Amino acid sequence: MMGLLLQGVLLGGYYAILAAGLAFLYSVMGIINLAHGAFAVVAAYMLLVLSNLTGISPFLGLALILPIMAIIGVIVERTVFEPSNRGGPLLAVLATFGLSVVIDNLLFQQFGANTKTLANHIGDLSWASWDFGGGLYVGKLSVYTFFAAVIVLGGLQLLLTYAPVGRAIRATAQDSDTAGLIGLDARRIRMISAAIAFVTIGIAGAALGMRASFTPYAGGALLLFAFQATIIGGTHRVWGTLIGGVILGLAQTLGAQIAPQGFLIGGNLVFFAALFIRLMRGNLNWRKLISYKQRAMS
Repeated sequence: MMGLLLQGVLLGGYYAILAAGLAFLYSVMGIINLAHGAFAVVAAYMLLVLSNLTGISPFLGLALILPIMAIIGVIVERTVFEPSNRGGPLLAVLATFGLSVVIDNLLFQQFGANTKTLANHIGDLSWASWDFGGGLYVGKLSVYTFFAAVIVLGGLQLLLTYAPVGRAIRATAQDSDTAGLIGLDARRIRMISAAIAFVTIGIAGAALGMRASFTPYAGGALLLFAFQATIIGGTHRVWGTLIGGVILGLAQTLGAQIAPQGFLIGGNLVFFAALFIRLMRGNLNWRKLISYKQRAMS
């Protein structure tokens, strides 16, 4: 039982990395990026091509890929997020959905449908584990992935709390018009936010390629898990992403022990339960607000 719980927690770290960029973009810019998973797959393919051409480790290649992902984030913000967001949140959702379809098909045209992996480029790390006795084995890559999630989320928390640009990001997220009145360039802040989000997406793509195989159409499943972890943990808390990922990982791991399809069913049940609770709480808060206004007017 201890092994199952530990496996679920470590799986949650992987989901937290997947969800970090999605949650960050929504909390700062109010954009649900349906191309999130597709861009993670793009990062995985970029690392694969770089490793195949140069033979360097994906860990070293990641240092070269992340600046490229940041530039891609700025370009996407200027060409997709900003124009579509003027038409409302629905248009932004449709725009990112269309972008994900285009990316999927371009990747398929370039790389075909065969599965790829970065496991061959990281040596025995892809399968090595620690033996704690009593039949308890813990994969090294899973542990490193979990710590990477903690570092990424901790870095985002420190950035938003202490760095001047982080405070500017929070101010713009709360009220962009007021932020402009005090001298903050809201457009520039959104570009920086998009760059940060896409850097985390690049890290998620590296985690995907190292621990699993991927295809051009793997982005849909990644988006689903990232979205579930975000909703379960909450969209306005950085560490909520890790909590949501761990809860999702535990539900999937325990569900897989009950039935062959329990892996997905367990995660979906927890997701819908969390979604229902949040909807009920939102409805209750709305009723309290209406009641307060009625009493104030009477």
